[in-house]
Amino acid sequence: MKKKLIIVLSLMFSLNSFSQRIYEEEALKVGINSINDFREFLSLKNDANYKTELEPLIQWGIDNFKKHGFDLERLETPELPLLLASKIISKKAKTILIYLQFDGQPVDDSKWNQENPYTAELKIYENGEYKSIDWSVLENITTKNINDSDIRIFARSASDGKGPVLMLLNALEIMKENDLKLKYNLKVIMDFEEELGSPNITNAVKKYSNKLKSDALLIYDGPEHPSNLPTLEFGARGISQITLTSYGPVVPQHSGHFGNYAPNPVFRMSEILNSMKNKNGKVIIDGFYDGIDIDDKTLKILREVPDNELKMKDKMQFKTPDDVASTYQESIQYPSLNVRGIKSGWVGDEVRTIVPSECIAEIDVRLVLESDANILINLIKNHIENLGYLVLDRKPTKEERLENNKIITMNSSISYDAYRTEIDSFIGEWLITSLKKTFNVEPVKIRTSGGSVPISPFVKILGIPAVSVPTVNKDNNQHSPNENIKISNYIRGIEAYLGILLEDLK
Repeated sequence: MKKKLIIVLSLMFSLNSFSQRIYEEEALKVGINSINDFREFLSLKNDANYKTELEPLIQWGIDNFKKHGFDLERLETPELPLLLASKIISKKAKTILIYLQFDGQPVDDSKWNQENPYTAELKIYENGEYKSIDWSVLENITTKNINDSDIRIFARSASDGKGPVLMLLNALEIMKENDLKLKYNLKVIMDFEEELGSPNITNAVKKYSNKLKSDALLIYDGPEHPSNLPTLEFGARGISQITLTSYGPVVPQHSGHFGNYAPNPVFRMSEILNSMKNKNGKVIIDGFYDGIDIDDKTLKILREVPDNELKMKDKMQFKTPDDVASTYQESIQYPSLNVRGIKSGWVGDEVRTIVPSECIAEIDVRLVLESDANILINLIKNHIENLGYLVLDRKPTKEERLENNKIITMNSSISYDAYRTEIDSFIGEWLITSLKKTFNVEPVKIRTSGGSVPISPFVKILGIPAVSVPTVNKDNNQHSPNENIKISNYIRGIEAYLGILLEDLK
């Protein structure tokens, strides 16, 4: 098989003609053989809120990259370390840095359709639901029938982001088995705090910039386009957070006694939130969208993305999108203002007839390259002040409560900025060439992803371009119960990463 694969690869690269997916057969074989390793990996707890539980996960990363000839270093931070795996073939060769996420979202066992979210289950979609099946079913998977059934692995971090880790290791395994050599230097940075916003990564990149020095960064994270076409994302929005608290009586009051007397903080908060957007969902805070210029070249790029917006709306079950732009892709070129949660009083079985004492609104502001987080946060603060509110960064004193009718506590933080790389950059053209050779189709080229990843410190501090290579299925339930990865995506991910490892970088 080794000689056969080497011959096939040589022929394909020399003929510049690709009649089939050249790595699919080997990717399927190695991918299926690695399922037990994947299940073991998924069993390792990875909630970074419990830092003392993550040492087995860190050691797993060290052991598995050492198997493939990488030099490993722990890059210490005040909390969890980063791991750096390096394989240097030549000081003259270019160097690619790959970002991998190892941690995952917290789990609520009661919301999962299986006993333990860390014990992977294989399931198939039949009669409107996913049913558990025996792992031996995978022994009958072939390149011809892999897409016939919707078979998935269900476990926390199956897609976000342990799946991509295994895809890369499997691609390296194929190279090892077939004595295929890297054509550029490779460094891999492993992050164990991504779901916490990677709080230590900026300082770590500054401290270890010499060790991380590279020519470009690839992010192996996120879902591919819903069309299942190979996908490249050339940017991502940044993210900042705001917490607003409005006040009523200092303690909750009986709504019968004081319902027409004590001010209700929910209505105060509603006034503020409702004033930030018009009835069509567009932010109306002066200056919020300043600096965004969608020219004809950019519009062409955005319109080439094969989105099915009718299907998107049908799946999410709403009629009309917010009126920020004319298409989905165009809308995510702008900063967003999202209320991600509100809390006040009690609801459901715990409901009480009270006037609440306070109302808390959690807001995230997604950033684009042209927007400045500090400016947007100040615009929001000024907007609230113009509504007549005293804006504090702490709880009000009794004196302040008695002297002011309208008080808001506002706290904010910035996780990381946006980044964007030009599609016609050297790294963009290299990746496009690789995916076209691997899959025989033009990849989907997304200018900016709507989500956020902690990449801007690498881009700004190291001065390198960055591109994301997403591979998992769009409907993977990441961050939610019943997270999963389709077996077909798992195999295609191995193919994609193998093609990139084998593509000349000049």
